[in-house]
Amino acid sequence: MDMAVSALLFKVGKNSKERGAIISTISPHWDGNQVWLITAGGAIFAAWPEVYAASFSGLYWGMLLVLFAIWLRPLAFDYRNHNDDESWYKKWDIALTVGSFVPMLIFGVAFGNLLQGLPFWADENVRWHYDGVFLTALLPLLDPFSILCGLVGVTMLLTQGALWIQLRTVDEIGNRVRGLTLKLALVTLVLYVIAGLWAYTFDGYRLIELAPEGSFHAITEKKVEVVPHGLFENYKSVWILVLVPLGAMFCMIKAGICGGSGNAVKGIIYNSLAIALVITTAAIAMFPFVMPSSVMPESSLTIWDASSSHFTLQVMFYTVIIFVPIALSYTFWAYKRMWNRVSEKDGNTGHY
Repeated sequence: MDMAVSALLFKVGKNSKERGAIISTISPHWDGNQVWLITAGGAIFAAWPEVYAASFSGLYWGMLLVLFAIWLRPLAFDYRNHNDDESWYKKWDIALTVGSFVPMLIFGVAFGNLLQGLPFWADENVRWHYDGVFLTALLPLLDPFSILCGLVGVTMLLTQGALWIQLRTVDEIGNRVRGLTLKLALVTLVLYVIAGLWAYTFDGYRLIELAPEGSFHAITEKKVEVVPHGLFENYKSVWILVLVPLGAMFCMIKAGICGGSGNAVKGIIYNSLAIALVITTAAIAMFPFVMPSSVMPESSLTIWDASSSHFTLQVMFYTVIIFVPIALSYTFWAYKRMWNRVSEKDGNTGHY
């Protein structure tokens, strides 16, 4: 949400004061929100160490691109109001916009690549290899379908950002973003449907048999076959699962309608559900694979052979039960204590 708000600065804010007011709706919380991104990486390492090893090495350049972009965000938040000059404001607002837009696009592109399968494989010693080096490893990840998935992610998140701006601003800024919210939701719907129809043309993977329990080569000894239109196989087997993508489309429409009519609270609820359902749609299509291999299907990682030990997962489970409610509680408290609606006069004050 706060990345999307930052990416909309120049679309919604007509001058530096309006952009400053928009920034003030997220500035007390952006660093706390970004911690969840770091936590996600740590959780992958703990729950699925093989996925962590294969993805963080194979997608290294894409992740570096995200990291370089994210570096701009704290700099922009910190330095923006240290000089009372219009060009100074504009430069840092551009940095904040770029630093927010790039990660949103890359995250969606990553989903597109996962759906198609990545060119990685494991040797006899279960060491991970990735076809391609430097730019030859990065450029194939930016294929048309993956870019389309990236645009789905961008527009879906921009809808969330537009709804947040509408909720937290008053006067002209809040009214200006209503029409934009509806347009973004409709564009998301169209791109999502196109991506779904395109995905039907791809081959998928079917797990035939896992390797014997306790095998050192458990990852590479399983049997996997390539299936035409395989991304829809789970939907064909359990037809009621079709309600998930249909629910996502319904929530996108409702989010746009609520945003267009000025009901930002309901709009955020519907769009949040849409985001969750879109991710679930991809998860159902890939199940039981977490990270499929396009060059050696037997090296594909599933939720079973890529996971940590039973003891590790138990420790994670109880840690989550204890600490996630605590984190959510103080996050809720922080939002409640610093909840107020802003206007143009609150921009460029330095008091975020």
